[in-house]
Amino acid sequence: MKLIAIDIDGTLLDSQWQIPEANSQAIVEAIARGIEVILVTGRRFDFARPVALRLPCELLLIVNNGALIKSLDGQTHFRRLLPVATAREALKVTAEYRTGAALVFDRPKMGQIVLEHIDWNDPVRHAYYERNSEFISQVSPLEDALSEDPIQVMFSGGWNTIRELQQILQNAPAAVEYTLAITEYENKDFSILDVISPSCSKGATLKEWTRRRGIAREDVMAVGDNWNDRDMLEFAGVPVVMGNCVPELKSCGWPVTLTNDEGGLAAAIRTYAFNK
Repeated sequence: MKLIAIDIDGTLLDSQWQIPEANSQAIVEAIARGIEVILVTGRRFDFARPVALRLPCELLLIVNNGALIKSLDGQTHFRRLLPVATAREALKVTAEYRTGAALVFDRPKMGQIVLEHIDWNDPVRHAYYERNSEFISQVSPLEDALSEDPIQVMFSGGWNTIRELQQILQNAPAAVEYTLAITEYENKDFSILDVISPSCSKGATLKEWTRRRGIAREDVMAVGDNWNDRDMLEFAGVPVVMGNCVPELKSCGWPVTLTNDEGGLAAAIRTYAFNK
C-alpha cells in the first residue's frame, strides 16, 4: 500500500466530530511505514484544516469534493473552478431553493461563503453558520456575487428537498456543464448538494494526484461512507466502506469495516494496509 485516501465526516470523525485515538494512531503508523495519507472531503479547506491539524502529522487535503488540493499551509497544488456562466445557470434553474443556496469561493476569510438568506436561528444550519461566521457574507440576489469563478454552488436542506434539487439540476439544459456531488444524512434529514466543475469529483482528483505521484491504483486504499465517496472508492484498488455508510454503498460488494463510533477507520487500516 502506497497511499490511503480518507473521507472526513462519518469516516475519520466519530458521530461527535472527534477523531478517535485509534484512528490517529493508525494514520501516524501508516505515515511511519512510508504510506502517503490524504484527506478527501466535501468540506472547504478552512473547514477541513482544523480537523487535519488535530492529527500529529503532515498530510494533504483534497477539498470541495475534488475541486482543490491543498497543503496544510494553504499552498494549492490543483484547482478546478466552476465557470461563472455555469454557476449562473445552476442558480437560474433552482431559483425556488435560494434559502439553502450558497456560493463558495477560493478566497481568504470573509466572502468564502456567500448566501442570499441567513437565518442565524435556523435549527439545522445554526451550528454551521456559527462555526463559519468569519467566512460568511450575504448578497442578494446571489448572482451579484459572481464577480469571479466560484469553487461551487452549494445547496443544503432536508433529504427530500435536496433530492428534488438533484433531479432539477440533472435534467437542466446546462447539466453537461457541471458535476453534482451529494452527501446525505438521512437519519438527520439533512443533505448537501454541490454543483462543481465538469468531471470534477473526489475520485477524479485522487486519480490525478496518484498519476502525478506515480502511484498505481492497485496501491491505493480509500475509506468512505457517503455518496460523494463512491467514485473515489471505485478508483481505489482497495476500497473499504464504513459500517455507518449509506445503504447503497454496502450493496457494491466492497469490504465493510466497523462504524465511525467503533474506530472503523483504524480497523480498516490495520486489516487492509498493515495486514494485521
